Amino acid sequence: MNEVLLRSLTPSVLGILVRRGADFAGAEDALQDALVEAVRVWPADLPRDPKGWLVTVAWRRFLDATRAEAARRRREDLVDEEPAPGPAPAVDDTLQLYFLCAHPSLTPSSAVALTLRAVGGLTTRQIAQAYLVPEATMAQRISRAKRIVSGVRFDQPGDVATVLRVLYLVFNEGYLGDVDLAAEAIRLTRQLAAAIDHPEVAGLLALMLLHHARRATRTAPDGSLVPLAEQDRSRWDTESIAEGVEILQAALARDRLGEFQAQAAIAALHADAPTAEETDWVQIVEWYDELTRLTDSPVVRLNRAVAVGEADGPRAGLAELVALDDSLPRHAAVAAYLHERDGDLATAARLYAEAAQKAPNLAERDHLTRQAARLNARRCR
Repeated sequence: MNEVLLRSLTPSVLGILVRRGADFAGAEDALQDALVEAVRVWPADLPRDPKGWLVTVAWRRFLDATRAEAARRRREDLVDEEPAPGPAPAVDDTLQLYFLCAHPSLTPSSAVALTLRAVGGLTTRQIAQAYLVPEATMAQRISRAKRIVSGVRFDQPGDVATVLRVLYLVFNEGYLGDVDLAAEAIRLTRQLAAAIDHPEVAGLLALMLLHHARRATRTAPDGSLVPLAEQDRSRWDTESIAEGVEILQAALARDRLGEFQAQAAIAALHADAPTAEETDWVQIVEWYDELTRLTDSPVVRLNRAVAVGEADGPRAGLAELVALDDSLPRHAAVAAYLHERDGDLATAARLYAEAAQKAPNLAERDHLTRQAARLNARRCR
């Protein structure tokens, strides 16, 4: 319980420290010290005001570190401003902190990586997987971003596009990965949509709602993955789907198409199909064409190959894969699926086994292993 509580309080406390004058790197180090102390103390004596306790302890640690550095003796004047113990302001600073981390001194990719690590709570490995780069490369990128913003005053918030990218990746990790962050990403995107009249903000919110509406059906009671085509559509959250579609339609009507609106349109077509067989794959391919034009992303092209395979047959989908790098994550899984639909069970089984070895999480690895075993059993009959 304390771990969950600490995770929920971390962004807000970090925001308070930054607003009080702490540089980002110093605030993060001080907060980490306070969290360690909380893990030690709280099990025996949980404070009545956990947030205020963290602010007080973290601020004292920051001041102690500041005084220890002769080069930063000017910060000793902040000692008199130490906040008194007591209830902390009941203000949610998380979204503001996302904007502050998207600092103009950072490139968009560095700002996203830093925010995911410092505010989103993702590990370096999870961020590296999202960016399709080695973990060591991402660790260097995050360290470099921390050095750049060290000592910088956070009075120039970053742009909306960078914050949207962060929220999108946080949602994806929560939806697909090991850490449940999806609901928090939706909450923050709702706040952003209420504050900013921007079609891509609306598009991202619609996309999240449409995906989250299917979440309860994505896994079986034993924790195994359930593919989209096999999900019980009667259990989808129809209210979230209706809200997502309404938000999307209003955004598209403004004729300022962006990648999140295009992704939401694809999700809406899946949500609109009463059965998997009735999915409008031709229209989905058209939306993937728009998305490819907007992003030129290899992941988008990989997903488009699946859609082409459904719309025009598996061999057409396999032809699309030829132009893609086979080291791309989930490339082998897509190839396996298309080969199975084309009747080549031996190749499909081999590719499912290969994909299982590269799977980013245990649930996906188990699913792909079972697919390979299923096809091998069919071949032995």
